Amino acid sequence: MIHSFQSAEALAAAVAGRWLDEIAVAGRSGGLVTVALSGGRITNTFFAEIVQQNRVRGLTLERVHFFWADERCVPPTDAESNFRQAHERLFGPLAIAADQIHRIRGEADPAAAAQAAAAELLALAPANAAGLPVLDLVLLGMGEDGHVASLFPGAGREVLDCATPFLVIRDSPKPPPTRISLSYATIAAARQIWVLASGAGKETALQRSLAPGGLTPLGRVLGGRPDCQLFTELKCD
Repeated sequence: MIHSFQSAEALAAAVAGRWLDEIAVAGRSGGLVTVALSGGRITNTFFAEIVQQNRVRGLTLERVHFFWADERCVPPTDAESNFRQAHERLFGPLAIAADQIHRIRGEADPAAAAQAAAAELLALAPANAAGLPVLDLVLLGMGEDGHVASLFPGAGREVLDCATPFLVIRDSPKPPPTRISLSYATIAAARQIWVLASGAGKETALQRSLAPGGLTPLGRVLGGRPDCQLFTELKCD
């Protein structure tokens, strides 16, 4: 389903409110909530909206556990770190407890970090029949080439058919080249997938992704999960 907005700010405000609504419902049931975050420019606005709106709503986030759709293989203090972005703009302002934050250790050996991230996720999220974790929500952005997480166009079968929760990407066309990403199969296994497709210069990638049989990484995700929620201020005729 496509949700269209007049601006990136309106998009971020709406998605933040919708996410807090989900947390409110989950809070009444008393269960854990597992969410995988992404980086990107729109994420900064989205995080700011969550912080601002929750100052009014006063919801407790103590049952929410935060994971990542992908991480760059850099230390957590690096400007390129997705963890750092979330720590500064979301976790710190909301005083999220450390035991709710399950970062991918980008400073470690990539293969070992991917395995550790998978084990940590499987310890909290239920597994499906294929043994993959079922996250409550995966939040994705979209790049100018249609990439999602760190899954880029032109990837080989080892990426497309990966059956593990996380995989190492060693040849990212965007720096830094080495990254750790959720696999396509794990994204598809999530209870909900929300895509924030926002930013100048991305209209063509979005159109290609929405075309029947779209071959971009986002198109692959949408093809496997037609119930994916797409939020955008871009034209998508």
